[in-house]
Amino acid sequence: MKAIVQDTYGPADVLELREIDRPSIGGDEVLVEVRAAAVDPGVWVLMTGTPYLARAGFGLRRPKVPVRGRDVAGVVTAVGADVTRFRPGQEVYGTCPNGSLAEYARAPQARLAPKPANLTFEQAAAVPVSGMTALQAVRDVAGVRPGQWVLVIGASGGVGSFAVQIAKALGASVTGVCAAAKAEFVRSLGADDVIDYAHEEIDRDGARYDVVVDTAGNRPLSLLRRTLTPRGTLVIVGGGHTAYRFTGGMGRTFRAPLLSAFTRQRLRPMFSRERAEHLEELTRLIESGAVVPAIDRAYPLASAPDAIRHLMEGHPAGKVVVTV
Repeated sequence: MKAIVQDTYGPADVLELREIDRPSIGGDEVLVEVRAAAVDPGVWVLMTGTPYLARAGFGLRRPKVPVRGRDVAGVVTAVGADVTRFRPGQEVYGTCPNGSLAEYARAPQARLAPKPANLTFEQAAAVPVSGMTALQAVRDVAGVRPGQWVLVIGASGGVGSFAVQIAKALGASVTGVCAAAKAEFVRSLGADDVIDYAHEEIDRDGARYDVVVDTAGNRPLSLLRRTLTPRGTLVIVGGGHTAYRFTGGMGRTFRAPLLSAFTRQRLRPMFSRERAEHLEELTRLIESGAVVPAIDRAYPLASAPDAIRHLMEGHPAGKVVVTV
């Protein structure tokens, strides 16, 4: 099969389209014929090996898993002996820890769900990583309730675009933070208000927000706290600054829970888990029309390196997907 493979850490130039063997599956795994995949900042981290802290789990000198990509949507072609939830021919979506930028991918059945009936494969591939992260940040960590005010920083990005829609579905009023060029896009997701970060700071309205979901990762905790009500909740998604080669800007993530012990505000880092039940909840939101995946651009498999470059340099509106 064809796959996007890398032998060493580095920029997108280290990625190559190659012929490799199809993956073999274990007893609880599913072999998926990939129709579409997607890219997210985590793909960039594993491609470059920065921050260096990430290499502790994924290979010190070179990637343990040579195929990039995690989001996947496709058709089941084979199932392991212990698989009970899927059958060959079924359309699925989810995440593949061993790489999805390929013609075939394997995944544990616990990380897959039936594809939403009203989505194309490209739309479905845009959902898993960013959608599950947003769902857990907004619903599980922040506990957003009807009538609350929610601020989503990075509202036009992959996680942010889902966070805006999920918060609205939970009955909140939402303000999105983005560039002026993305303002109408963020409003189309359901945002009640938009802050153009180039001309206004996020604390322009004072301590207004019950929940702040920060997906951008470049503002100090002191500024973020000024936007919160006295008992508000801050959820930090991701490490942020890629300029910090060793920690990736994870300092805020480590400091937030320590500071939270000395304030009535809840300051929480977000560590996403990828589970079938989260995908199934997203499916319900998608099939009800409350959430619609936003796709910025699609690339063919051979151009996957360009997709990753566009993700990290182009500030896309929504998700960047790869068709196979």
